[in-house]
Amino acid sequence: MESLNLFAAAPEIALLACACFILLADLFIPDERRNLTYGLTLAALVLVAAICWFFFANDLVQYAFGGMYVTDPMASVLKIFSALCVATMLVYAQGYARDRGIWKGELFALALFCLLGIFVMISANNLLVIYLGLELQALSLYSLIALRRDDARATEAAMKYFVLGALASGFLLYGMSMLYGATGTLDINELARNIASGQVASRAALVLGTVFVVAGLAFKLGVVPFHMWVPDVYHGAPTPVTLFIGSAPKLAAFAIAFRLLVEGLLNIAVDWQKMLIVLAVGSLVIGNLTAVAQTNLKRMLAYSTIAQMGFMLLAMLSGVVGGSTMSTVNAYSAAMFYVITYALTTLGTFGIILLLARQGFEAEQIADLRGLNKRSPWFAFVMLLMMFSLAGIPPTMGFYAKLVVLQALLGNGITTGMLWLAIIAIGFSLIGAYYYLRVVKTMYFEEPSDLRPLVAAPDMRIALSANGLAVIVLGIVPQYLLALCANAMIKTLGG
Repeated sequence: MESLNLFAAAPEIALLACACFILLADLFIPDERRNLTYGLTLAALVLVAAICWFFFANDLVQYAFGGMYVTDPMASVLKIFSALCVATMLVYAQGYARDRGIWKGELFALALFCLLGIFVMISANNLLVIYLGLELQALSLYSLIALRRDDARATEAAMKYFVLGALASGFLLYGMSMLYGATGTLDINELARNIASGQVASRAALVLGTVFVVAGLAFKLGVVPFHMWVPDVYHGAPTPVTLFIGSAPKLAAFAIAFRLLVEGLLNIAVDWQKMLIVLAVGSLVIGNLTAVAQTNLKRMLAYSTIAQMGFMLLAMLSGVVGGSTMSTVNAYSAAMFYVITYALTTLGTFGIILLLARQGFEAEQIADLRGLNKRSPWFAFVMLLMMFSLAGIPPTMGFYAKLVVLQALLGNGITTGMLWLAIIAIGFSLIGAYYYLRVVKTMYFEEPSDLRPLVAAPDMRIALSANGLAVIVLGIVPQYLLALCANAMIKTLGG
């Protein structure tokens, strides 16, 4: 019983209890009082985030369920931001979901169960626990995408995601079975010890298993060549669900990539680094070049996601340079900072799209943003900040996120041949700036087709304004969030 240590899983237990309570309570709440369910869900997210903050503030590294589950500072930070993403999604989704008949208990319950899967993925210290968290998150997302049952496009997107997701889960599970066969353990810490001490039945099986694991992770991150689902799902899903897919699950994908590749397979980094180089370069090239040709805003942001995740992989692959782990903390804290930055920027970008969509149509085309500055100068400025951040233009936090990734890449890059990767990253970031700035040009220099001012609910106006200010303030003073990521990574690697 001592090895259970349920205290370490306190955030997950609280979240599960709240999700079950909200699911049952909503049965007795009529549609016209749905705000009660909304308020309960936000309260649950605040409670869970507060528990996670308690763990982080006390530098707790706790193992549960016989070492299969770990709560460490990195997990606590990622869980706090994941809860923030879900809360912000619900705030932004209100008008859109009400207009389209999906402001129901299913939206709240599925969002909470999806968040529970994300929490499990973030804290998993065992290969099978990672898979359990992944499936809980994925099955909830499939249902969220298909929430508009009268929308053929949403149903098609859910089917595509389901079929391709099952294929990727098979890749990941097969890779895990190969790792188990090669090392004789499912525990990630023991896996690392067995590889370091040479207790491996077959190195070929180990490397082959790593190939399948990386393929499964690449699908979850949406990087080339496992990116085919991203544009269709982003386009077909209800916009609040698209916002969700682009934020919290990316934090979970980073966490399982870190658990598997860094905590478990660091001693064969020379093998998986080469795979990440191919994935990163392919994503930067195809993501940026294809985004240039898009006129649909959601599809453009989907290809932008592919390119952004390629940039994040550059930090992941620069943690071990020539067999040296001297730059490990800098590289992985840079990757963590980058994925948090991307999640916060995605929230604001889709928040503006949801605000426009509330007028009774799907604001999906770049042309739908025409003259936004004349209709609402403040919201146009928020969208400008989001585009600048995605493009990596100062003084937004996106600029600093790209800078710390390049610094991690070039820590020893000139002597170990990684300089060319930095040059490619900078070159394709310049190409990427074109399609982000095209959105700014559309907002500020084209005439609006609709002169009615945008009307936002008070909580949405506050949340969007805070989102925009966070992107610029964390760009001007990024050291606090960067120090948070670095300290979390130091304590996690040390623990």
